[in-house]
Amino acid sequence: MPPKVDEDLCTGCGRCEEVCPASVFKIVDNISRVENPDECTECGTCVDECPVEAIKLE
Repeated sequence: MPPKVDEDLCTGCGRCEEVCPASVFKIVDNISRVENPDECTECGTCVDECPVEAIKLE
């Protein structure tokens, strides 16, 4: 399953986009968007690195 971003928590810092080895995220209008969900390997790096805990893997 691809990650989910809680848009109410996301600050658009871009950390997820920087650390994702599969280029799953893109910052659009200061919010993280899951742009390439099929590329996600569920490594959890985005979850670990999000400073506001806006990203979840289900």
